[in-house]
Amino acid sequence: MTDAWLALEPGADPVERARTLRRAHETFTEAGTVPRPVRDVVAESWRRSARAGVGPDGTASVELTDGDLGAYRAEHPLARVMPLVRELLGTFAADGEHLLAVCDAHGRLLWVEGHPATRRRAGRMNFVPGARWAESAVGTNAPGTAVAVGRPVQVFAAEHFIRRVQPWTCAAAPVHDPRTGRVLGAVDITGGDGLAHPHSLGFVQAVARAAESQLALCAPERPSADSAELTALGRDEALLSADGRRVRLSRRHSEIVVLLAHHPEGLTGDELLCALYEDETVPPVTLRAELARLRGLLGPDRLASRPYRLAIPVESDATVVERRLRAGAVTAAAAAYAGPLLPGSQAPAVIRLRRRLADGVRAALISCRDPDLLADWAHAPWGEDDVDVWRALVAVRPTAAALSRLAALETELAAPNAW
Repeated sequence: MTDAWLALEPGADPVERARTLRRAHETFTEAGTVPRPVRDVVAESWRRSARAGVGPDGTASVELTDGDLGAYRAEHPLARVMPLVRELLGTFAADGEHLLAVCDAHGRLLWVEGHPATRRRAGRMNFVPGARWAESAVGTNAPGTAVAVGRPVQVFAAEHFIRRVQPWTCAAAPVHDPRTGRVLGAVDITGGDGLAHPHSLGFVQAVARAAESQLALCAPERPSADSAELTALGRDEALLSADGRRVRLSRRHSEIVVLLAHHPEGLTGDELLCALYEDETVPPVTLRAELARLRGLLGPDRLASRPYRLAIPVESDATVVERRLRAGAVTAAAAAYAGPLLPGSQAPAVIRLRRRLADGVRAALISCRDPDLLADWAHAPWGEDDVDVWRALVAVRPTAAALSRLAALETELAAPNAW
């Protein structure tokens, strides 16, 4: 076994080295351990792929098509830097018979461009716009692994987890939002053995950094003076962006702003009191004190009264999810859902909004039966105990891990109440 793993020196051709290591891996790793010669980034990715239930003979699924794909691409932040990406990578891809690709933070390919013959070959393995190349869906690959680990990745030939992808070599680098630091997606170059040189990774990394610089220049530093943005999904303390400021709200102020954003027509003091407090004995003066503090934080011209209302339009992330659900854009709605609305809030009206939004997303996921979207929800903190989603996932992707988790949940449901 040792001779097989050391058949190539570290300086040997990386493609041939990857193929040799892969053959040895498949022969000698029945116990589930990965020998040392496999690069750490690849070994760790293989383990994650196996835990996700990816099979070596699988293929990518196409999630976004036609109008849904066009609408999602048009509003994606990376659309603003595609002219730059094409300028820097387009000629290189066409001349070298490679492909340039850009994916979102979930590994969905948004653009795939380059040499026509190479595109036709790539199409046979569903390396096409709208296809999901997340690591959890198709295993180790440069764009999917780059967004999974948040750093540049080059994958040589047989280092790919799925067999049909092993003739290819690819390099990808994540693109981050210059304001928040979150991963927006990745820039990728995919082709044959000619991409095995380390310079390919350096090149695509430089393109990703150029894209981030372009985003910093073209993205407005200040929200529009006559509007505000509210981020409240997955957060106990919401963020309100307006007039170039990002204000972190207290939990109570977060609840008030969420409710007023949901009711742009306004709410009376009595309506707000009932919406915010479980205890009906809370006096109105308590609410008025909170509103006075909020007015001082936002400015007197931003919080009106009689009824209480926000004096500027507020676009919340919860509203974005609702709008996409109404349009039937399930994938885009799931991508925008960052978690439950103010998950720690016990305000009665917030609880109702939180449940309605979560139920709307999960119902859409169960209805569309997409295994990757279901898996994303089931493995998220808010979905790990969602037995209906696990049942839907097992129906379309009955992996051993999913079957085991569903059995455990159903056993818990069947057990008598310990209390």
